[in-house]
Amino acid sequence: TRDGGTRHGGIQHGGVARGRVVTRADGGRYVCRATNRHGVAVRSVVVTVEYQPSLGERGCPERRRWLEGTPAELGCAATGNPPPRVTCAKLGDPRHPANATELGDSQDPPRATRNVTRAHAGTYRCRATNAHGSAVRNVTVAVEYGPAGVTLRVLPSANVTRGSGFTVDCGAEGVPAPTFAWALPPAPNVRLAADNRSVTVTGATAANRGVYTCTASNRHGRRAGSVAVRVDESWLVALAALGALGAVTALGLAVAGGYYLKTTACKKGEYNVRDAEGSSEAARLHRHRDARGDAFGIQLTQP
Repeated sequence: TRDGGTRHGGIQHGGVARGRVVTRADGGRYVCRATNRHGVAVRSVVVTVEYQPSLGERGCPERRRWLEGTPAELGCAATGNPPPRVTCAKLGDPRHPANATELGDSQDPPRATRNVTRAHAGTYRCRATNAHGSAVRNVTVAVEYGPAGVTLRVLPSANVTRGSGFTVDCGAEGVPAPTFAWALPPAPNVRLAADNRSVTVTGATAANRGVYTCTASNRHGRRAGSVAVRVDESWLVALAALGALGAVTALGLAVAGGYYLKTTACKKGEYNVRDAEGSSEAARLHRHRDARGDAFGIQLTQP
């Protein structure tokens, strides 16, 4: 009988088991009792059932998530008797052929090796081995990390001509994929893309110049990047300069005209036309015809 008073079937005279297959449930402590008319002999026996390894989802999940910078831990717990030894190696990495890099052991708590980097992402083959055989299971490792490499691009250029359009694109690496938020100059002509990865401006004005900051975030952190946008209004400056020059020119012409009118003598009176024609003061001779006959006018310069 098994220790505890229960009778275990299949054991006949002479202690030979017949007609059944041993299972793991057969393991345990048994009490053997021999009896005849002269007395009783009792002996306790421990039965150990050995079996080959097994790797299941509970002890060795097929998908893992590691965080960059933390200790790399890949412990797969296997069942088996004798207790199996488990080794795991990354597939497709010539530096680590199968069973070459041991990352965990079923008999010890999962132990840390080097810190996790993005290069650790991939598929690992874990093998559990004991004297009765082996079991293999593939484990896929995803490496997560906070946003990195935030870049901003202004298309077509960060030097924008007034009235034209431009787009500011934001990019960042990260697992899980980061989300994006913006801090930018307030203006009504700004439109955000559906995924917030870019900002588009149409009909740029002075209100659109300034610093555009993009912040990428995920559950592991956040990181920001900035770019300065300049709106070129030089053509307005040139136009204003031309307008000012025109005003100065007009003012100068007005002053000159006034001076001319002030310094030019238009003398009225009766003159001998013939004498005036030869005069050094004669600047211009005008002839007008009316009902009274021909009239001549002479404009003289100031002597």
